[in-house]
Amino acid sequence: MEQQSIINYSEAIKAIKSAILQSRYRAAALANREMLSLYFGIGKYISENSRVGTWGTNAIEVISQQLQQELPGLRGFSATNMRYMRLFYEAWNTIVLNHQPLADEIQMIHFKSITNHQPMADEIKSDTIANDIICPLLAGELEINTKLLFDENWQPAAADLDRQYFLQIGFTHHTEIITKAKNTEERLFYIQRCATEFWSKEKLRYNLKADLYSKQGSMLNNFTKAITDIDFRKAALNAFKDEYLLNFVNIEDPDDEPDERVLESAIVNNIKKFIMALGKDFSFIGNQHRMIIEGKEYFVDLLFFNRQLQSLVAIDLKRGEFKPEYLGKMNFYLSALDDLVRLPHEKSSIGIILCKSQKQSIVEYAFRDMSKPMGVATYYLSSELPEQYRDILPDAETLRKLL
Repeated sequence: MEQQSIINYSEAIKAIKSAILQSRYRAAALANREMLSLYFGIGKYISENSRVGTWGTNAIEVISQQLQQELPGLRGFSATNMRYMRLFYEAWNTIVLNHQPLADEIQMIHFKSITNHQPMADEIKSDTIANDIICPLLAGELEINTKLLFDENWQPAAADLDRQYFLQIGFTHHTEIITKAKNTEERLFYIQRCATEFWSKEKLRYNLKADLYSKQGSMLNNFTKAITDIDFRKAALNAFKDEYLLNFVNIEDPDDEPDERVLESAIVNNIKKFIMALGKDFSFIGNQHRMIIEGKEYFVDLLFFNRQLQSLVAIDLKRGEFKPEYLGKMNFYLSALDDLVRLPHEKSSIGIILCKSQKQSIVEYAFRDMSKPMGVATYYLSSELPEQYRDILPDAETLRKLL
């Protein structure tokens, strides 16, 4: 009887815990939806009044300052953030809006009378601000109509905008995407990836800087020929990029190519950052992975497992330019991995040659008679500058002398 009670209590705790977590998730999702709706509406109001010239140049600063005095401790309404609200509205209004607001969709935000503060002369840069904003604000007459766009019945105007993904990411994620992604298609790409892969702001910024949108699925490879399973091939094509930013590898001379062991050591010491560069679902197995064949030792530089692909991924690090013989060695490694390491339920192992540079025609010829799935990608370091800028700055030795 006592054991049965313990079992029942465990089930009760599990059920209650699940209900609590689901409730918290719904509350957070609702709060995020309301916040996006509020910011969108305020952004609309600011855009309509600031872009046509009726407001002065420092109107947003004055409004932000007085909001802070009216609501002490108010966060998220700095002048910079209010400009982001305007940008948020202007970036999405033609895609989001698809109907006129109904009566019950209108939310009235009232700015109450500010009795404890009178604007100083240096707070007002033009008569327009004083007449159109400050005076009504102090009199309690100014209202902003914020449309509750993102309620449960909201359907975006553009078919390619997924409502669920749009509402799942926070405002800071939205502003990062809007300010750094070039067009709507690219922005939608990052919104979906943020929502489905739960990217942190750090990971989003990394992928924006690395231009994941342009480089995803563009790596030179032989997957079409070497992988017969259509779903596996499609997933493999989307799992790798043609170029990887290794901004955690620090070398003094930008023109110097790091030794392969130096590069490997930097990757292993910063494995979390390297997995971030690779993308989702990669798990690190180890470096210098040892295999014994006919009494001789062979070592794979870096070995990973990708959960989505259900495949081992071997990475061979190379300094300098790609050479055709690299693929022969990798083909050998993949055959050994498939026979000695791969589990029965796993798919064929994939090999990636990661080198400093490559020429497309040479890579394509090298792939022609290779049977194992392989790709060739390049890496670059954050310390590297485009060639046209290198002569402008002094070299590392000159900088040391100057310092």
